[in-house]
Amino acid sequence: MTSDVALTRGEAAERARLLDVLSYSVDLDFTRGEEVFGSRTTIRFRAAEPGASTFIDLHALSVRKLVLNGRALDAVAGHDRIELAGLEAENELLVDADIAYSRTAEGMHRFVDPEDGGVYVYAICGPDLAPRVFACFDQPDLKAPFTISVTAPDDWTVLSHGEGHRLAGGRWEFEPSEPISTYLMTIAGGPFRSIHTEHDGIPLGLHCRRSLATHMENDADEVLDITRRAFDRYHELFDDRYAFGKYDQVFVPEMNWGAVEKPGCVLFNENYIFRSAVTDTEREFRAIVIAHEMAHMWFGNLVTMRWWDDVWLSESFAEYMGYEVAAAASRFTSPWTAFAVKRKAWGYDADQRPSTHPVSADNLDDLASAFMNFDGISYAKGASALRQLVAWVGQETFLNGVNAYFAAHRFGNADLGDLLDAIAGAAGRDVQGWAERWLRTSGVDTLRAARDADGVLTITPDDTHKARPHRLLVGAYDSEDGRLVRRRQLEVEVPSDAVRVPLAALSPDSQTSEDPGLASRSDPDAGAGRAPKAGHRPAAGPRPAAGPRPAAGPGSGPDLLVLNDADLTYVKVRLDEDSWQAVTTGLSTIEDPLTRALLWNTARDMVRDGDLPVDDYLQLVQTQLPAENVVTIVEAVLAFAHNHIADRYVHPAERPATLAILTRAAAAIMERSADAPDLRLAAVRALISSAQTGDELAQLGNWLAQGRIPDGGPDLDPELRWQVLLQLCVHGNAGDDEVKAELTRDPSATGAKGAARCRAALPDDAAKQRAWNLLFTPNALSNHLLTATAEGFWQPARDDVTTPYITRYFEEVATAGERGAIVARTLGERLFPAHAATAETLSAATACLARNDLSTSLRRALADQRDDLQRAVRIRDLQAS
Repeated sequence: MTSDVALTRGEAAERARLLDVLSYSVDLDFTRGEEVFGSRTTIRFRAAEPGASTFIDLHALSVRKLVLNGRALDAVAGHDRIELAGLEAENELLVDADIAYSRTAEGMHRFVDPEDGGVYVYAICGPDLAPRVFACFDQPDLKAPFTISVTAPDDWTVLSHGEGHRLAGGRWEFEPSEPISTYLMTIAGGPFRSIHTEHDGIPLGLHCRRSLATHMENDADEVLDITRRAFDRYHELFDDRYAFGKYDQVFVPEMNWGAVEKPGCVLFNENYIFRSAVTDTEREFRAIVIAHEMAHMWFGNLVTMRWWDDVWLSESFAEYMGYEVAAAASRFTSPWTAFAVKRKAWGYDADQRPSTHPVSADNLDDLASAFMNFDGISYAKGASALRQLVAWVGQETFLNGVNAYFAAHRFGNADLGDLLDAIAGAAGRDVQGWAERWLRTSGVDTLRAARDADGVLTITPDDTHKARPHRLLVGAYDSEDGRLVRRRQLEVEVPSDAVRVPLAALSPDSQTSEDPGLASRSDPDAGAGRAPKAGHRPAAGPRPAAGPRPAAGPGSGPDLLVLNDADLTYVKVRLDEDSWQAVTTGLSTIEDPLTRALLWNTARDMVRDGDLPVDDYLQLVQTQLPAENVVTIVEAVLAFAHNHIADRYVHPAERPATLAILTRAAAAIMERSADAPDLRLAAVRALISSAQTGDELAQLGNWLAQGRIPDGGPDLDPELRWQVLLQLCVHGNAGDDEVKAELTRDPSATGAKGAARCRAALPDDAAKQRAWNLLFTPNALSNHLLTATAEGFWQPARDDVTTPYITRYFEEVATAGERGAIVARTLGERLFPAHAATAETLSAATACLARNDLSTSLRRALADQRDDLQRAVRIRDLQAS
């Protein structure tokens, strides 16, 4: 047996060459106490070379029995690899072990409900975690059927991939699964409350903790409706029907992800069961997540990546299909608007940090690196690239290729080349060349627009040597009756150098251009897959600089030209000067919410890049946001303005004035949204988080005492009550007595997180030291309580109390790497002192990264946070200059 070490790509390839895994039989025992569970695994497999050796992966406290082909082997607990020597052509391995429960949802997570004492378990077997549940050959390309059995307390319901049968003595046996990868194995057990139904011959189940049963019942119709609609849509799009029998959706506590795609037994973060009032944006996102996880039944489960560098084959496709299916098959009308203003920002930010990587990474040599690439690039950028591919080859061609890919690799494994071959075969185009530019490169392109006196719009990439080809729409808008109205959309292909577009082609009375470089249309959704031909390219020379447009005349063109209208490609855009001036006065008047989302994201990017002063962004918030009627845009803009501009980008002395601007904007939204409860709720949340003056905090205290917001405001449900109490604790207007009283009122798991956050936020030395000790004591807190405590610790409103901890953080954070990837990510990201945007903090972060004792997960988190900090310092310096 060897010491703990991450599996490498080379080792996986060799093991896959040698082995053919025939089946897993996994028997789990949850009656052995609060610390350990029993895991007995029988694996049947073939070896291509009799007499050869390999290894099995296991992370156990003790190994009771280890038998290979009837021969007992010695095993030492606590390590990840057990050597298997002298293999035969046909092999059977038995491993009987005791394994520790997880408190961080890495392996077999155990949770005790603080409301009723109910015990729940569920298995998370993502990258490198399956050996914490059962002995296995832990790599995605050694798929096999699983037969699972469980011994559990008598009052439990146990769920897994196959249909389950309850036997006497707390025994459960499950029908064998289809061949799946080890990372997809799961079980979930506990005194669940369940709802069962059926659709199109597929048994459906919803399951949650019994203390959440009423809330799940309230939402069941909506959850089941999107489930049915999504199944119907996927069965329209894909030739292969759903292949995994039943479809359970299990809402589990303290999960680190939004959901995980276990075949036939999808696990969802129970935050998607809403205990309090939520906006329609949150309901929409839940629908997107449901559609996303269902897409995995094809992308990832039916056909699985060979190695983790192709995680995008699962996540990017599920991300794209989740939004596409939610937009086409649900009651929600704005999924792609939410993607543009929220999700894409995640991708853009990740793609500009030092840890950026290609969508299809080619440098994941071990499992320790694989975990890091579940990020904004594999999700948001990958989905954006797929949307661009669909625009390039057409949706029908794209789906023909995808269906050919499923047919060729059903229940098997594939890689990027396999998918590209399938799409190229359907498209008859150089998809491989497209993929090299889009999927094998990193970074974000920027396209700049400029108009000249000759009536020509020039679109120029910032870096003509690295830019990708972009197929996009240029939207032409003119002012009419105080509104910006879209008159024309022009479909243009921008290669790696500049393109010239005659402004006459964008005039409202122009016909579809005969010019081979241009395709014009009025309907933004028509012909989304049509392939425009290349635009005109200017003679070689320096990039034209954006400047003032000539006086209005025949060549001046539309009032506003929007690059990437309809958001079909992944690119940052910079408008010409006159267009940006039109945005500053008329953004809220544009009818299409997707265009508004795109322009708000452009403003966000400009602030981050130092191209737009923060005061100008805040002016946009004051003048344009109060008229916005799409909740997801309001939420995204207020969140960026608060979390980044107020808390990081402005000097601390200017923070109160910045928050006052946000308060006025939120109040204006609330005042005009009497008949729009979603907007009112978004505005109330912003008012609470921005409260700072004595009068504002006193008002919050009155709201908490009265249990509602007067003058038609919403009742203070548990979520709002905890938000109000947090703000009062931050400013010292409430203390531990109030936290205890609120926890008595709401003794739920959510209440426990709220209390942890509030206690860490209290502005006194004793509270900070107590929180710090909890954060840096291994196993003192579960993953969710650790996160809540980290979120409460740093408070820009009272940074005087925490300033001494900045140095301590960089001295002590290295120990987080010894506590696993989730703890390292939590302390490296959530506890990073991002608000302290000073040269001194930046220097301390740089010195910390120079250490040689940082784990892979921690180093990645700290490097990304340092890069964001450097950006914040630069923006502060720009304001001061």
